[in-house]
Amino acid sequence: MADQPNSSATLASSAAPHLRRFPAKGEPVIHQVNWVGLKTLYMKEVRRFFKVQTQTIWAPAITTLLFLVIFTVALGRGGREVLGVNFATFVAPGLIVMGMMQNAFANASFSFLSGKIQGTIIDFLMPPLTEGELMLAMIAAAVTRAILVGLALVAAMLLWPGVSLAVAHPWAVAWFGLMGSIFLSLLGLLSSIWAEKFDHNAAITNFVIAPLSLLSGTFYVIDNLAPAFQTISRLNPFFYVISGFRFGFLGQSDIGDTNMAVLHSAIGLGLLNVALAGVTYAVLRSGWKLKS
Repeated sequence: MADQPNSSATLASSAAPHLRRFPAKGEPVIHQVNWVGLKTLYMKEVRRFFKVQTQTIWAPAITTLLFLVIFTVALGRGGREVLGVNFATFVAPGLIVMGMMQNAFANASFSFLSGKIQGTIIDFLMPPLTEGELMLAMIAAAVTRAILVGLALVAAMLLWPGVSLAVAHPWAVAWFGLMGSIFLSLLGLLSSIWAEKFDHNAAITNFVIAPLSLLSGTFYVIDNLAPAFQTISRLNPFFYVISGFRFGFLGQSDIGDTNMAVLHSAIGLGLLNVALAGVTYAVLRSGWKLKS
């Protein structure tokens, strides 16, 4: 009996190649990028804000449209023109990209903060996602919301009398809209990591994001300002996003006298986002206020 092979062991060994579904111990399952996990987190974030689209997409669009109505009625009387176009056409692109940026910030600044307050932050940290994959999914979801808000604003503003949204430079519309949304998404993600309660996040929104947005040339050209305030405006990244986005529609802006100045601004915004992404990645990797 001792010389006979173990029938169960033999059966298991013969069936193993056909039945084994898991890799051997120590063999990596995810070799480079966890695309499945990245897509899952992205879809989770998109579905989260899309379930309440009345609040996250349509309400911001209507609120921003009210700015157009109020300022057009208040400042656009008498056929006033700015940069060679009527006031409504001048202000519309700035309002569109401003709405996109503010909602990109709102989306990116919510998930981590709510997770820390509700005690569900582990749902973001436990899955097999690297810090880069986690950041990419969160930023992509925020940019998606920004684009949807932008499209809703375009549709609404086309109904307002006197607004022309003819595109002169499509590359500028796409680039500055994307760079502005990514910039605010990264700021929102950093804000949600730093904040410990919703009041902290609201403070960043009310005392940093809103003033920088409204004082960035959305409703005026900075040439009308005193030299000192022109210098301050040129230190505001929001100014380049809004003026560059407006350049895409009107073919002119107050960034500079030449198209090369707009191109330099586009490159500068790209480099700024790369630097900010590096900072965000380093903070996520350190686990500051997330894992401690």
